[in-house]
Amino acid sequence: MTTHRFELSHGATLVEPGRTRFRLWAPDSATVGLEIDGRAPQLMQAEAGGWHRLEIDCGAGTRYRYRVSPDLAVPDPASRAQAEDVHGPSVVVDPAAYTWRSDTWRGRPWREAIFYELHPGAFGGFRGVVEHLPRLKDLGVTAVELMPIADFFGAHNWGYDGVLPFAPDSAYGTPDDLKALVDRAHELDLMMFQDVVYNHFGPEGNYLHAYASSFFREDLHTPWGAAIDFCNPVVRRFFIENALYWLEEYRFDGLRLDAVHAIPERDWLVELADTVHQTITDRRVHLVLENDDNDAGLLEGAFTAQWNDDAHHAAHVLVTGETGGYYSDYAENPAQALARCLEQGFVFQGEASAYRDGAKRGSPSAHLSPLNFVFFLQNHDQIGNRAFGDRLAAIADPDALKVGLALLLLAPQIPLLFMGEEVGARDPFLYFANYEGELAEAVKTGRRKEFGKFPEFSTEEAQRRIPDPNKLDTFRKSRVDFAATDEWSSGWLDFVRGLIHLRREVIVPRLEGVRPASAQALNPHALQARWILGDRSALVLAANFGAEPVRLPPVPGTHLFSHGAKADAVGLGGKSFLAILDETS
Repeated sequence: MTTHRFELSHGATLVEPGRTRFRLWAPDSATVGLEIDGRAPQLMQAEAGGWHRLEIDCGAGTRYRYRVSPDLAVPDPASRAQAEDVHGPSVVVDPAAYTWRSDTWRGRPWREAIFYELHPGAFGGFRGVVEHLPRLKDLGVTAVELMPIADFFGAHNWGYDGVLPFAPDSAYGTPDDLKALVDRAHELDLMMFQDVVYNHFGPEGNYLHAYASSFFREDLHTPWGAAIDFCNPVVRRFFIENALYWLEEYRFDGLRLDAVHAIPERDWLVELADTVHQTITDRRVHLVLENDDNDAGLLEGAFTAQWNDDAHHAAHVLVTGETGGYYSDYAENPAQALARCLEQGFVFQGEASAYRDGAKRGSPSAHLSPLNFVFFLQNHDQIGNRAFGDRLAAIADPDALKVGLALLLLAPQIPLLFMGEEVGARDPFLYFANYEGELAEAVKTGRRKEFGKFPEFSTEEAQRRIPDPNKLDTFRKSRVDFAATDEWSSGWLDFVRGLIHLRREVIVPRLEGVRPASAQALNPHALQARWILGDRSALVLAANFGAEPVRLPPVPGTHLFSHGAKADAVGLGGKSFLAILDETS
């Protein structure tokens, strides 16, 4: 039975029971006062470099704020918990209050990862996720990824509007509830991953501009406002400590870093990864990127893998036939684009993107392992950023979607499922928030204007049909009914569970040292790919998303799985799939 804590350079730190050290970086404030509920304010000691410090007698559960100017008291930017949402007082937390049961846990090899991404609020908070863990283990997933949990304004939010990155949002539960979730997952042999947002703060509740303006750059703006200044050593350390905090104090098995292309200081990303790997040496920890820049160099040792948007976009065109927006870059020959992903990683490896007005994107990735890429057909972005939150099961031909799922779950790339995908959920997953007043109106109007660029939403009347993110019903509609036992849901569940079982029993044990051999488009809607597995056997997958049959090149070996009519070693019927293992290679 063990406890875990990570000591932060910022915030409130229990130095002994009943005594706490407070430390705030406020370079714009000549004086800072500590205000504790029920006590007279106390002046903090100013230190070099804009720091303010005070150590006093108080313990866990103490509520406090920092008075950074005569008319402004703010929460702790490194708050471990909040008492009354993002504008309220912060709470002193004792990290050692939770006793871990699974302290012998050392993680799992990356090749075993089968991800399941979920929104904690849609599952009823941290305790609600705990209740689903046995179901997820039975499904066969090995890694549960939480969408961001950093404290945000309101009772519900997508998660990417957090403003207090060290505080699990109280709408989901307490810090100990989150630790109990990770602990239970480890007892069930499941990895736990946390999605973290280091490229921006949300629009409500971020007070850093008022007392630490140098946290941000004046010369660079992102879609979310002023860019965070990762050239500043205090800022760099703030976020590196955040990563270590989730990995050490909460025992997460890895992090997914959101939209790092919005962080221009690439060297900071490398520093973060190096620091994590040098600090945590007693168990496996995995770092995953979302990076629209397709920077292959970051996957050569610093980071474990990247979400492969290229593979998603090509697969989405094949499954749905949609070619608008960024899908236009993959529309001409989507099977060829997806084949390139299966063989070489990225589609864009320095080529010009027509969708991006000819801008070049990406770097060569053919030398990387297939395990450096996370493959998905759906995720929070690709569903929630649609006007009506459409899931594939609601808009795609079921057989074409099953071909996509078979390819997703049997290809060597690391697969990711989005919550509800395993039961063929057709209810939407919408963008939702809980803002009030002018901000709520701005968010609603801005989202509708964004979709106004599309012909189907060119009129105000059409735009009004787009759900208001701030309505409670928008959030409620985004939940999945996992209790459904109808033929549709059970059929999808059996299909997905069977594929995962096949992956875990036959493919995963052979993935160490896997390398691509070839991949080719058979026509714009069909492809075949081949990999040499670690035991020198060959895995061959052929997928036909189109309606017309196609012939295959000769494929020797043992039949592993097929879906669709006339799927055999010499041909694929319309919307069919074939998997073969050749152990003589």
